[in-house]
Amino acid sequence: MYDFIPENPYLLLTPGPLSTSKTVRNALLRDWCTWDDDYNQEIVQNIRRRLVALATKKVDEYTVVLMQGSGSFSVEATLGALDGKLLIIANGAYGERAQEMAEVLKIDHVRYTLLETEAPDPAKVVDLLNDDPEITHVVLIHCETTTGMLNPLPEIAKVVKAAGRILVVDAMSSFGGIPMDLAELGIDFLISSSNKCIQGVPGFGFIIARKSELAKCEGKARSLCLNLYDQWKAMDSSGKWRFTSPTHVVRAFFQALNELEEEGGVAARHARYCENQKLLVEGMTKAGFEVLLPENLQSPIITSFLYPEADFDFTSFYEQAKARGFVLYPGKISQADTFRIGNIGEVYPDDIRELVKVVREIRGLN
Repeated sequence: MYDFIPENPYLLLTPGPLSTSKTVRNALLRDWCTWDDDYNQEIVQNIRRRLVALATKKVDEYTVVLMQGSGSFSVEATLGALDGKLLIIANGAYGERAQEMAEVLKIDHVRYTLLETEAPDPAKVVDLLNDDPEITHVVLIHCETTTGMLNPLPEIAKVVKAAGRILVVDAMSSFGGIPMDLAELGIDFLISSSNKCIQGVPGFGFIIARKSELAKCEGKARSLCLNLYDQWKAMDSSGKWRFTSPTHVVRAFFQALNELEEEGGVAARHARYCENQKLLVEGMTKAGFEVLLPENLQSPIITSFLYPEADFDFTSFYEQAKARGFVLYPGKISQADTFRIGNIGEVYPDDIRELVKVVREIRGLN
């Protein structure tokens, strides 16, 4: 039995799960009772209040619902609670997953599908909304980790709100790592998870929702367990989850929130991620790799790189990097051979510098 926290054998340079601090991992070691106030009030309700405060200055207009499972569970819970017709914008795997959820749940929807290297055009969104007045909700992925693209959320939000529609944002890989104010942008539902930019561990997601819109979800759920409205009401009344909560993960997330505040908040974390990404691109470019996306579309979360030559063996490259302490991420697009490197989590500029040194060694450039 461990009486200490073992060292990680490598850094996870992925978009989540990601490398966490020793103190976050240490928080997993205590058991918690789901009936006691020291869990429900001091941990769960505290987390909910702090997440709203991270999301917007207009804290009275929004609430947070925590939901068991991966982030996709929370996306499905949200989509499954909506009453109307969706416009789903997809330029990667996670937009496509939202479309698949709508199909499985039999939710009326239309698609705005692009290539994985294309950013959605706000003018096209305007046309789609004008052409179909039955559309009630627009669904956008903020950071599409298929490529690392940062979709134009402020521009899309502006046209959606001007058209009087409800905006649903999958900010799985961006919330906590990119500054935003939901009220200022006009976001009605934002979805993220415990194991992304807050730097916790996997186990639950969360939905930050405008109270007036969430209230309209009563009786609309297409699932017993993923009932967004009922989960909200249960949490508001007692802090207790409707079904067994992932207590250890929740306590680790509480610690991760503490560490986000200690770092200086979202703005400071965003600055670190941006510095990581800048150093990554500079170093990888010098090592002979080309980025997939132009700089104006690139997020600070994860970066896609093209294979440098036809006979490049990613599996060998991956295994050699892993043996030297870094786990990379395979590519996921249909148009080119790529791999991805994330720089969120407990990762700092010196880690990126060391990674670049390792990459150069593997490539025989030192």
